Amino acid sequence: MTALPSTSDVHQVRELRTSHPRARVIDVRTPGEFESAHIPGSRNVPLDLLQRHRGALATEHTDPVVLVCRTGNRAEQARTLLAESGFDELTVLGGGVDAWDRSDAPLERGRGKWAMERQVRLVAGSVVLTSVLGSRFVPKLKWVAAFIGGGLTFAAITDTCGMAKALSLLPYNRTPQHDADDLLSALTGADPAR
Repeated sequence: MTALPSTSDVHQVRELRTSHPRARVIDVRTPGEFESAHIPGSRNVPLDLLQRHRGALATEHTDPVVLVCRTGNRAEQARTLLAESGFDELTVLGGGVDAWDRSDAPLERGRGKWAMERQVRLVAGSVVLTSVLGSRFVPKLKWVAAFIGGGLTFAAITDTCGMAKALSLLPYNRTPQHDADDLLSALTGADPAR
C-alpha cells in the first residue's frame, strides 16, 4: 500500500474503505456528537480520551486509519498525537462529517445531541445576551460580555476553544471511564469489533 496522504477527501476515503476493508474509521468527536450522526462502520474514540491516554497508545495492527470529526480540526489534532505515538497509516477526512454529509455519502443518524460548536454558540450567546441585558441594572456585567467576546476572538486566532474543552467535561459529552479500554481498542487493537 502506498503511504496515505495526511488529508483525504470523501471520494478517497470511500475508495480506501473499498480497497482496504480493514481500514478503520475513527471518529474523535464527543460521544454525544457521534450518537447524533456518524459514518457507518466508524468507531468513536474521542479526542479527550486519546489525549488522556497518549502515553499508552501503541498499535497492534497495520490497518490504515481514517480520522474523522465534524470539520477536520479535531481529527488533525488526533493525527498529530497518533503520529507521535508511532502510528504510520493515518489520514484525516478533510471537511469531516460535514463534508461526508454534503456529498450524500451514507450517514447513520441517531439521537439529536448537539455538536460541540453548536453547544459553544449556545453558551457564549446566552452569557453575552444575559450580560448585556443585565448590565442595564448592574453596569459592570458588560465586562462579562467583553470577556466572552475576547475569548471567542482568541479561540478563532489560535484554533482552540477553552469553552469547548470545558463543555466536553459535562456528563452529556463525557466518555465513561469504564469504556476507555474498549474504545481505545477500536484504534489500537489487532482485531477490532466491527
